Amino acid sequence: MQEEAKYWYLHDHQLFSVLSREENRALCLIPNFKTVKKNEIIYFSHDDEQRLYTIKSGTLKIVSVDAEGNETVKEILRSGDLFGQYTFDEVDENEDEYAIAISEKVVICSFKINDFENIVKSNPQLAIRYTKLVGFKLKRITNNYTNLMFKDVRTRFVLFLKDWVMKEGKGQTKDIVVKNYLTHSDIAGLICSTRQTVTMLFNELKNAGLIDYTRSEIIVKDVHQLA
Repeated sequence: MQEEAKYWYLHDHQLFSVLSREENRALCLIPNFKTVKKNEIIYFSHDDEQRLYTIKSGTLKIVSVDAEGNETVKEILRSGDLFGQYTFDEVDENEDEYAIAISEKVVICSFKINDFENIVKSNPQLAIRYTKLVGFKLKRITNNYTNLMFKDVRTRFVLFLKDWVMKEGKGQTKDIVVKNYLTHSDIAGLICSTRQTVTMLFNELKNAGLIDYTRSEIIVKDVHQLA
């Protein structure tokens, strides 16, 4: 990637926008930019070289793997999101996960965690912004767990669907068309349900005239009517 493109990505990112022009220019020399295609794995949690990643463009999913080798989709991430080793603590040896591209192309920016830690230490404004972003990420995870504990499966499904189409539709609320890049098993993992239940709920909303869907896309007539 050209240096000018790197500069403008970092300049426009919610994390690095607190830096001056000169600081962003200097920062361009440190990260690695990489383009991956759909179904390519981007990182494993046990990689020898720990890195902090942010997404320039595209969509990916974080998949956790249990001791028996069963895989569950943990998160769906989009442009601007952070993933990888986003804390400065030691890697959790009990955590086994990987990131895989689910859009046709994903462009990522990554820093060696030691390099990024040094950058944060030398810039208090960046440290504050980074702390806030990680805090928002942890709050989102906490809210997801709260939903799993206290809401029924249908409510969890509708909340997930609303969140998904609002993000993909960039704020649009009616006649939203999104690419259907998640399997019913993927969604089941995200809302702690089963594939059969997810299929049943999709059909229920379709029969009610609230959505239409095929294997390639989902159309939501009015997101505020989803209930």
